[in-house]
Amino acid sequence: MDLIPRSNVVHKLEKRKLLIAINCIAALSIFFFGYDQGMMGGVNGAENYYDKTMHFGHPAPDGSPVIDNTLLQGGIVSIYYVGTLVGCLVGGWFGDKYGRIKTIALGAFWAVIGASLQTSAQNHVWMIFARLINGWGTGILNAIVPVWATETAEHKSRGQFVAIEFTLNIFGVVVAYWLEYGCGFYKGGNGSFIWRFPIAFQIIPLLFLFAIVWIFPESPRWLVKVGREEEARYILGRLRGEKGEDLGKAEAEFQDIRNIAELERKTATHGSYFSMFFGIGSGKLHTGRRVQLVIWLQIMQEWIGIAGVTIYAPTIFRTAGITNTDVQWISGLNTITYMLSTLICVFTLDRIGRRWTLYWGSVVQGISMFLAGGLTTAGQSHPLGSPQAKAYSSGAVAMIFLFTATFGATWLTVPWLYPAEIFPLEVRAKGNAWGVVGWSVGNGWLTLLCPVMFKALKEKTYYVFAAANVITIPMVWALYPESNQRTLEEMNLVFAADSIWNWEAERNFKILKEQNPELVQAAHRGQSVHLDPETGLPQRQSVARNMSLDVSAVQAQHDDASYEKQTFKHG
Repeated sequence: MDLIPRSNVVHKLEKRKLLIAINCIAALSIFFFGYDQGMMGGVNGAENYYDKTMHFGHPAPDGSPVIDNTLLQGGIVSIYYVGTLVGCLVGGWFGDKYGRIKTIALGAFWAVIGASLQTSAQNHVWMIFARLINGWGTGILNAIVPVWATETAEHKSRGQFVAIEFTLNIFGVVVAYWLEYGCGFYKGGNGSFIWRFPIAFQIIPLLFLFAIVWIFPESPRWLVKVGREEEARYILGRLRGEKGEDLGKAEAEFQDIRNIAELERKTATHGSYFSMFFGIGSGKLHTGRRVQLVIWLQIMQEWIGIAGVTIYAPTIFRTAGITNTDVQWISGLNTITYMLSTLICVFTLDRIGRRWTLYWGSVVQGISMFLAGGLTTAGQSHPLGSPQAKAYSSGAVAMIFLFTATFGATWLTVPWLYPAEIFPLEVRAKGNAWGVVGWSVGNGWLTLLCPVMFKALKEKTYYVFAAANVITIPMVWALYPESNQRTLEEMNLVFAADSIWNWEAERNFKILKEQNPELVQAAHRGQSVHLDPETGLPQRQSVARNMSLDVSAVQAQHDDASYEKQTFKHG
């Protein structure tokens, strides 16, 4: 394959080895994302940062931070999500136009600039602009990396591969917490090094990501979309294998991609962000509905409580009665539990599906948040340091640990995987960007309000998070179709129904799949494509014709065909 440089790993690796290599690069980006989020928890607690540099607080006699300007503290954290919001929209547009690989490189480049500016910040204005730029780079990466990962993985193990990446995401949070914990002992915890070095540390993986991503293969689905079918077919062959029992898999999947790409071009007429948001010109693809689903799934991911726990963990543990000397190491221990819990998702996500993963997560998370609030209230009704107060506080901390572990096993991965699975190929990067918009809005909104809520409501803030978990259960049940064990191409059939309700989508999908057997069944059949009798290789099939996502239209075609047969018989 002369069109792909010889330095590309696609020539040296194939099948699972190639998928693992791609997954490692995607995980490197996700690691940075997790590190960047976890980092601010420790930075906010550094005296030199909040007192001497940003001037939004002062230390209490026991050394704990006293925040005088909660709006400034929350603003510095949340402005990052304004950057991710802008960045994801740029990344989605750039990714659909210029490809996944170039977009990943662009995101890494911008994130390096933002991290460098944060490291050298001298005041809160400088820091605000630096975090805005850093957020832009993160938004670009978050918009494109899940898309690249899902477009190269097989539909049977897609969830597992993305779940592994998010284990690395929380590993980034763990590294951030413990690095800051160690830096806190440097010179008694008084210098600027204890917060500048952890910020600068993220530059290392970003530079490595920028340098190495160029030797990795482009998404075969994007290549089909832009007409580079020869490259797409070669990369699919390397990803799925071309020998023995794998013979025919790549060609079958290639035919599905070509069929759906052709159908999308005929069905949808508008692909701008504005048109996508309102569903203008999307026809039976119902892009507007998909946009609303991914935005609200990501917003709810933050409002069920994880944004507060990740960034304001020290504040949460102080609210539960933990002393300032113990807060940091307990927060770090919580992140380790968080990381280990993500391994549960690796083994369950492709077995029980996306919907059931969210269900059991919401139930356990909601219970743990209600109990955390109740136990903290009970502990504060007893004298500080008394056995009763310590017992209740320990129970509250245990509930926070349970919440975090459950989130890692459930809600962490699905809201990032789902947007990359459900959008049409023509606008998949832009569609995933809308998910990042939801995450940015939810995260920015919550991190801005968290200091205010904890100051005004104290432990009752847990009840707000618990109520959000309860709301998600009927929301997912009624509105979110299952994507597990379905190819990316099949999702267009799932969303072809005019009704917003999940049960209607499933009923319509079943009908369309029966009426369009040539459209998306090749990948499921595996080797059942036709082989060339002379070469023994899979034959290149022509794109399926008369395809439609309209049940009534397909039924009319079948009725016409039946009528013609009857006329021929009697004629």
